[in-house]
Amino acid sequence: MKGRKFTSVDDYFKEIPQVALERMDTIRKDLKTVAPLASEVISYNMPALKYKSVLVYYAAYENHIGFYAIPNTHEHFAKELNGYKQGKGSVQFPYDRPLPIELIKRMTAHRYQQQLDENKS
Repeated sequence: MKGRKFTSVDDYFKEIPQVALERMDTIRKDLKTVAPLASEVISYNMPALKYKSVLVYYAAYENHIGFYAIPNTHEHFAKELNGYKQGKGSVQFPYDRPLPIELIKRMTAHRYQQQLDENKS
């Protein structure tokens, strides 16, 4: 996947290593349920979900799934993200641990609601 420029989320998914495919499929399917008006895009060469702007990004790596929401979303869920390797606005969900899909859905729903609320202003 390194060095390859993706033009669609489907294109990206064709290149996902087998170890990550089931988890990535779960994320992709479940994110659509919490942000039904959002669309899938490629941004920064990763799958992303976009409403007014990008809600979250996610990507498959050798040993983990990278999940990226804006930093204030990670701050909002800091207690639940404790124990996962993190950077500013990023978190790694390793393959040797269960995928916290409910947390991922809540983080995405949080971002989605922020953008819905912005539309009301």
